[in-house]
Amino acid sequence: MDIGGNQFAYTSMEPVGVCGMIIPWNFPLLMLTWKIAPALAAGCTMVLKTSEKTPLSALHFAKLVVEAGFPEGVVNLLSGFGATAGAALSSHMDVDAIKFTGSTAVGKKIMVAAATSNLKKCSLELGGKSPLIVFDDCDLEQAIAVAQAGLFLNQGQVCCASSRLFVQDTIYDAFVKRTVEEAEKRTIGGPASGSVQGPQVDDIQFKNVLGYIAKGKEEGAKCLTGGERHGESGYYVKPTVFADVTDEMTIAKEEIFGPVMSILKFSTVEEAIERANNTIYGLAAGVCTRDIGKALKVTSQLRAGTCWINTFNSFSAQAPFGGYGQSGLGRDLGEYALDNYMEVKTVIVPMDILGAK
Repeated sequence: MDIGGNQFAYTSMEPVGVCGMIIPWNFPLLMLTWKIAPALAAGCTMVLKTSEKTPLSALHFAKLVVEAGFPEGVVNLLSGFGATAGAALSSHMDVDAIKFTGSTAVGKKIMVAAATSNLKKCSLELGGKSPLIVFDDCDLEQAIAVAQAGLFLNQGQVCCASSRLFVQDTIYDAFVKRTVEEAEKRTIGGPASGSVQGPQVDDIQFKNVLGYIAKGKEEGAKCLTGGERHGESGYYVKPTVFADVTDEMTIAKEEIFGPVMSILKFSTVEEAIERANNTIYGLAAGVCTRDIGKALKVTSQLRAGTCWINTFNSFSAQAPFGGYGQSGLGRDLGEYALDNYMEVKTVIVPMDILGAK
């Protein structure tokens, strides 16, 4: 293009270089592919650290990388703890970019390490406390199914789980009744049992979830089902449904990362939007209504990186995923994911050196 002054300019996208990647334990193989695929497409090399809780799928992936004939040194997988291996990646002067999926608290530490080392490029997909707004003109059975999938998927160990469920007052009682019935139908056990819900990842997370349940009861929310461990062994927590939850309760503000559903009541569209946005997070949100105009209006005002209408926890490799606020920086998936792994170069050339007059 001619930018004036008899000059020619163009831009190019180049690989950022060596990428450090830190992934969580809740979807270990999926998170690995979300990070590695765009990095390879951009032409980067990488060192990926797995969670110390779930390293095996990545180690098998490393074997497949060798079998597939990847050039040596392009994909490097590392097992280790966050305080040692993760911290080293975040602050290493030879790492050009750092990518992290995990908690907001750890994400802030990584951002500090990135800034105080070589000011490396930083992309963070962090925590959430995502709202799901159910309006009284919804398909009730569909909305109940959406809420079940939004919260109970993967034992609630999902960063964008619909853990603040706002239901309009005119259908609140009916919705709560059916939701409890569906929650009590959920089968719990190991993968060989044909169950739909497994255990929490470890004893730490198991006790953390039970602690939030106790806090909910203590602060006055009504526990209508669940609220305790399932069985006598393993880290199983019964699907739990709290009603009469208010915005200031701990279970409505903090990320639980477990099968704990909090149902809140609202009256008007404006109230639902205001309360849904009253959070430090902004990873995802959902709306259930048969009025597409209302759905689009509401989602346009929700401060969240992904908004679902009449569905939840639905993903596509082509659709960017990431958050507003303290839910992070940058995006995974889609064309925007490549931004994490590329630098933009501008080249400007005076036309006279090209022989132009």
